[in-house]
Amino acid sequence: MAPLNMLVGLFAILPAAVMAAMQPGPPFVRLNKDDAMVIVADLQEGLYQVVRDFDTVTYRNKMLAHSAIASLFNIPIVLTTSAETGPNGVLPKEIASMYPSAPLIRRNGEVDAWDNSEFRDAVRAQNKSQIILAGITTDVCTEFLALSLRAEGFTVFANTEASGTFTDKLARDANDRMKDGGVILQGMLAIVMDLMRDWRKTPGSKEVLPWLDRYLPAYGYVARGHEAAVTNGTLAPGEEGL
Repeated sequence: MAPLNMLVGLFAILPAAVMAAMQPGPPFVRLNKDDAMVIVADLQEGLYQVVRDFDTVTYRNKMLAHSAIASLFNIPIVLTTSAETGPNGVLPKEIASMYPSAPLIRRNGEVDAWDNSEFRDAVRAQNKSQIILAGITTDVCTEFLALSLRAEGFTVFANTEASGTFTDKLARDANDRMKDGGVILQGMLAIVMDLMRDWRKTPGSKEVLPWLDRYLPAYGYVARGHEAAVTNGTLAPGEEGL
């Protein structure tokens, strides 16, 4: 009888196990360009030089790309710097020239940008609930601000490719703490794709592909290769029908 009892017991728990497996998972939080804004936090020329978890060329490109997301999707941006008259330096001119009229909050003491009332007012004035954030360093300027924004009820998307710090370990630790605090960690392409949603929309293929060609050349050259094949290509013997 023991085997029979075990079998009966197994069938008794199967429905519960199946039901548990069918329960919905955590919600997929999507970026909505109509409710999103960008924050550039301390992406300054002096601080750029301490970034060691990316090579300098790659990181410079990702830093500029992060800043350019707001222009691509015509969404608000708030810029902030920390002690820019000292060794931290100013924003790169490539970033400053993108948004000559955007709020630029020059903090002279606050480490966490959210501790600055002018910055808080500038962010709240945009009336957006989703924030796309990057800063130097990941474990201070990005992490502190991201967690402060979460505490205020904002949905925060930390651009993991555009925040930099001294070591890989510090980046991992900061990303772990942000993730535990409800911050969504995403790379640049995922952010741009979620804001776009559909290549047929505007901004869509016509606007996004040239942007990617500039800031993510690996993807840009996929499009270039297709263009070359269509405009100049001919099938080599043996290719037809593959």
